[in-house]
Amino acid sequence: MIFSEIYGAYYNTVAAIISEAVSHPVSNEDIRKIIEKHAFGESILTIPEAINAERWQLIKPDGTTPIEGKPTLPLSTLQKRWLKAVACDPRIKLFGDVNFDFPDVEPLFLPEDIIVFDKYSDGDNYEDGEYISNFRLITDAIKNRYPIKVITINRKGKSVCSVLIPDYLEYSEKDDKFRLIAPGHIINLGRIVKCKKSNKPFDIGRVRQSRKKTASVSFELSDERNALERVLLHFAHFEKSVERIGEDRYFVTIKYDNDDETEMLIRILSFGPMIKVTAPGCFIDLIKQRLLAQKSCGQ
Repeated sequence: MIFSEIYGAYYNTVAAIISEAVSHPVSNEDIRKIIEKHAFGESILTIPEAINAERWQLIKPDGTTPIEGKPTLPLSTLQKRWLKAVACDPRIKLFGDVNFDFPDVEPLFLPEDIIVFDKYSDGDNYEDGEYISNFRLITDAIKNRYPIKVITINRKGKSVCSVLIPDYLEYSEKDDKFRLIAPGHIINLGRIVKCKKSNKPFDIGRVRQSRKKTASVSFELSDERNALERVLLHFAHFEKSVERIGEDRYFVTIKYDNDDETEMLIRILSFGPMIKVTAPGCFIDLIKQRLLAQKSCGQ
C-alpha cells in the first residue's frame, strides 16, 4: 500500500516517542500519552512492551535514545508519484489549493489512463470557479454547522431558493456528480447557481416544509444476472430499504428528490423486466407513458 493509516500510525507514534527522548528522558507515562495521541487503543499493549524489552533498540532503560536527531519521515519516490497523480485530478481543487509539485518524478498515472465503464458524460465541472467556491463553503458549513442560502435551477428552468444546514456531501462515480444532503434536501451541486452563508436565524419550519419535495418509489426485483448487486450499486447514493420476499426476489423502496424524477424513471427502465414497479401509482403512469412514447417512435 502506498499510504496506510494503519501502518503509518505506528511509525509516526514511535517517531514522536524518539523526538521526545532526544530532548529529555521519557517515562512510561510519557510513552503512554504519546501512544494514546498518535496510535490505536491496542497499541498500548504492544509498543511499550517492545520498547522496554529493547527489541527495537530505540529507547534505553533510562528513557534516553541513542539517536541524536529528531526523526523525519520523508516521502518515498512511489508516494511522490502517487501524490502527483492525485494532483492531476481536477476534483483535488475542491478541497483546497493543493500543490504536489515534485519535479524529480513523473505522475504514477494520468486521468486518461483510467477508463470507467457505464459512466455518464455530463459530470460536474470541477474546474469552474463558482463551483469550487460553492463546494468549499458547503464543506465549511458541514464542519461548523451553520445555515447556508442555496439558489438552484430546477428541471423546469425556474430558480429555487433554500436555506438549510447541510449534513454531508456524497459523490456518485456513475454520474460523476456531487450531491448536497440536508434534511429534506438532495441537491446536485451542478445545479447550484449561488451559495452563501445565511446570517438570518435558521427557520426549522422550512426544513419540515422542504420534506414535501422528496418522493419514493417501490418495486419488486428479480435477482437475475446479479440484478440485486447492480441495483444496489446503481442507486448507492439514494436512501433505500431492501427486503427479501422470496427466492431471488426482493422488495426495494428508494427515496429521491422530486427534481430527480425523470432520472429515476430512466434508471429504473434500464433494468427492463427484472424490475416491476408497485408504487406509487403516479410513477407507474409515468412508466406507461414513457413506454408508449417509445413504442410510437418505433412505428
